[in-house]
Amino acid sequence: MSVLTHLDENGAARMVDVSAKPATAREASAAGRITMSAEAASAIRGGAVKKGDVLAVARVAGIMAAKHTADLIPLCHPLPLSGVTLDLHMDDEGVTATATVRTTHNTGVEMEAMSAVSVALLTIYDMAKALDRGMVIGGVRLLAKSGGRSGDWRA
Repeated sequence: MSVLTHLDENGAARMVDVSAKPATAREASAAGRITMSAEAASAIRGGAVKKGDVLAVARVAGIMAAKHTADLIPLCHPLPLSGVTLDLHMDDEGVTATATVRTTHNTGVEMEAMSAVSVALLTIYDMAKALDRGMVIGGVRLLAKSGGRSGDWRA
């Protein structure tokens, strides 16, 4: 079993010191999905949700979440992000969110990509909950990462 890097020798939580790691180009992609009734999906697609343009707001919320991941997840490093894209694909049963985050820094951006997806999906739920309280968010996962000492990884 590998050593857990967020625990010190006494088992206490700690932030990993990445100062000795080289700054390299790093990228991570994540995805997740929210499923909903056909009526809710139709309303979102047709711009008929009273709170406004659901997908536009969700995209901005996801980008903001990537930028604020260190404020949300206690042991994450604050990172200067060089790019965040958030794609939202709508179909008759829901929305699939895919985020890609980039930086040139000493640590990766996997958590930023997953935060972007999660908050985008939560925003869709918030804006459309009056239409369907039974929406389900799931499948949030890392799709790929590149850069850093551990190299490239794909799901």
